[in-house]
Amino acid sequence: MATGETGFEDVFYDLVSVQYHSLKAGHDYGQYVRDAENAGLDDIASFFREVMEQDSARAKRCHEFLGRLQGTDQGGPATK
Repeated sequence: MATGETGFEDVFYDLVSVQYHSLKAGHDYGQYVRDAENAGLDDIASFFREVMEQDSARAKRCHEFLGRLQGTDQGGPATK
């Protein structure tokens, strides 16, 4: 497998990155939901909740993949 600049396999780093950004976005979307609710825009608040749920599912899936890679030669620091 190719090794990125981090010294970790690219796929491991990519999963961590997607997980982080999904969790960060989910946190931000909470504010978006509140903003839409405060503006009386329930349909938009509902949309933001859907997006938040999608990012939460994405982060969970990354977590599952990372667990699968943990302890394998595909998951951790590059050896080459």
